[in-house]
Amino acid sequence: MKDPRDIIKRPVITENSMSLVAQKKYTFEVDVKANKTEVKDAIEAIFGVKVEKVNIMNYKGKFKRVGRYSGLTNRRRKAIVTLTPDSKEIELFEV
Repeated sequence: MKDPRDIIKRPVITENSMSLVAQKKYTFEVDVKANKTEVKDAIEAIFGVKVEKVNIMNYKGKFKRVGRYSGLTNRRRKAIVTLTPDSKEIELFEV
């Protein structure tokens, strides 16, 4: 089994993702090979919370050019994790 910290790369901090925190939905960038079950287990292991459901989105790499060299940026996978109503909050920013 993979280490949970290899599956969850980083939280996604955007205006839209921060507005979802009020509904107990947290957005993370995850490993491109991770499935919903692995993401759920990793979040529960790292943060000690109960996960209700996981939605996953794939993003293709964007085409970029620098002079005569062209290529694609890295592809990404994003997961929106919904916590159960009785679960505690995930503290992304400790005050």
